[in-house]
Amino acid sequence: MTSHERPLDTVLETIGQTPLVRLHDGPAGVPIYAKLESFNPGASIKDRIGRYMLERMLERGDLPTGGTVIEPTAGNTGIGFAIAAGQLGLDAIFVVPERFSLEKQQLMDALGAEIINTPTADGMGGAIERAHELADELDDAVVPQQFANPLNTEAHYETTGPEIYEALDGKVGAVVAGCGTAGTLMGIARYAREQHPDTYVAAVEPEGSLYGEFLDHDRREDEYKIEGIGTHNTDTNELFEPDLVDEVYAVPDESAHEELKRLAAEEGHLVASSAAAASVTAKHVARNIADGELSTPADSVVTVFPDSSERYLSKGIYRSFDEWEG
Repeated sequence: MTSHERPLDTVLETIGQTPLVRLHDGPAGVPIYAKLESFNPGASIKDRIGRYMLERMLERGDLPTGGTVIEPTAGNTGIGFAIAAGQLGLDAIFVVPERFSLEKQQLMDALGAEIINTPTADGMGGAIERAHELADELDDAVVPQQFANPLNTEAHYETTGPEIYEALDGKVGAVVAGCGTAGTLMGIARYAREQHPDTYVAAVEPEGSLYGEFLDHDRREDEYKIEGIGTHNTDTNELFEPDLVDEVYAVPDESAHEELKRLAAEEGHLVASSAAAASVTAKHVARNIADGELSTPADSVVTVFPDSSERYLSKGIYRSFDEWEG
């Protein structure tokens, strides 16, 4: 699907138009397709919001020319923002909880950003608070705030959603994606529902996350190894729109770990735990469609593989479940 037939001026022009590839472990009559976002230059889906959000904020005057971007992030968003900031003449500072991937933090540093770590126990809420404190201390500094900024959702409504529908000639029955900020799923879901109001939309979270509370599901908060999706505090997830979601599926760490190893060994997908959780859920949804338990406008399921497993090798992602640090 990705095709660049002419020389490009900057790396920003390579963002998007990622491949959509069929998975082969689902029911025969309901194909499952995954959007492979590791094909972006920063190797994750967050490159999309990095470029889109900063360009729109500069255009609107929300971000001053030559200013500073300060963002709380688990890593991939920082890489996406760092790539865009470097090409747009902006400085970048990222506030990252300590437990998150060292590979991501090293890449942000390589791209010219400053990294500030916050205690793991403070969670993403602590990182958000520290980012705003820093912005108040600096002139011309802005926190794009991926967890609350509608431009996050808009980026996927304008790019990811249309790419999926173009590739499948509009024949999309269900959309499945993990929720961290929820921008990816909300943007695709909004676009999908405009194409057909009965499109089935499924959110994915780890067991121990609280997204299900948005749909009045009982959830028991706990730690989880799956990285990049889920929430311990729904107050920080302002982008999630319950009316756009049919179901929130909680995936156990063990199931995601088994699936990420299967995807590599059987299908050649070197993806991380959030993609594996999405794959587990996509197969479940596809089986429900095949069994007649779900009625959808087309017999197909689309999901998103946000990044690559290479960012998590230092955490033993391909070792035994007990050795995987998460």
